[in-house]
Amino acid sequence: MLDDEGPPVLSATPGDGAGTSEGVLAKAAHENFPVAPRFLPRAWRDDLMAVYGYARLVDDIGDGDLAPGGGDAVLLGLDADAVTDRPAMLDAVADDLRRVFASAHGGTPPRHPLLRELVPTVRRAALGPEPFLDLIEANRIDQRVTRYPDWDTLLGYCRLSANPVGRIVLGLTGTATEESVRRSDAICTALQILEHLQDVAEDLRRDRIYLPADAMRRFHVTEDDLAAPTANASVRTLVACLTDRARRLLDEGAPLVGSLHGRLRLLLAGFVGGGRAAAQAIAGAGYDVLAGPPRPSKGGLLYAAGTTLRRGT
Repeated sequence: MLDDEGPPVLSATPGDGAGTSEGVLAKAAHENFPVAPRFLPRAWRDDLMAVYGYARLVDDIGDGDLAPGGGDAVLLGLDADAVTDRPAMLDAVADDLRRVFASAHGGTPPRHPLLRELVPTVRRAALGPEPFLDLIEANRIDQRVTRYPDWDTLLGYCRLSANPVGRIVLGLTGTATEESVRRSDAICTALQILEHLQDVAEDLRRDRIYLPADAMRRFHVTEDDLAAPTANASVRTLVACLTDRARRLLDEGAPLVGSLHGRLRLLLAGFVGGGRAAAQAIAGAGYDVLAGPPRPSKGGLLYAAGTTLRRGT
């Protein structure tokens, strides 16, 4: 599934949706964190890219970011014009996901090539459907919920939108325990919160605000403030508060790094370090996330990952 000499590509034959799938997988190169670093064993990389392809497809459906032309709708058994009907598309993915798990036990294979790529991964790691269904549910929520009243409600959303990915990784690597899942959930939620903070302006253009409404009121932040080209003092204070909360979640989950060994430890250190570097980039921008998404430098990422790896926490 991966091309060792270039960007990730999906093995597919002409006419089976290869172009559509390759476009989805190519987005891996632009993610905040490496999806399948080359230091990992090939089997893990293949599995991680299969999971990424599925998660990216579901998110692109939820955000209305699918390639034009309706190719993905047709692949899922719908009419091409259904590509703009996000609930119908999410339902179709859920149906195809059921075929993934049926196919892993000899049943009918899924229709979409990205979900067909998931079958060997599910079979190899004996994964269950729950975290994959949670990702679909998070995107269903995005179709009807655009504001979050408080921190706990936002955390509930992150339990569906972010935490399943960490749980899948633990399942793929055979390291899922009650403690490792708890630590992983904290890390994934922190990374999701930090991404929301970086993308406040972009989310608002989609008519979504992932900042808790009660915190906005406490810091006297209005939606008009979030639509400004730069952040005022109130917005900066709110962002600083939420960044600190995300940092504390990262610290809560970081001991997971020290409990792992080998290349998996290196991978997790990269995720935690990436989160810490993102938080530092937000702070370095003076918590002004409206002037442009604050992104860490490559040097900042490497330093934070190396420090996390060395300390194991």
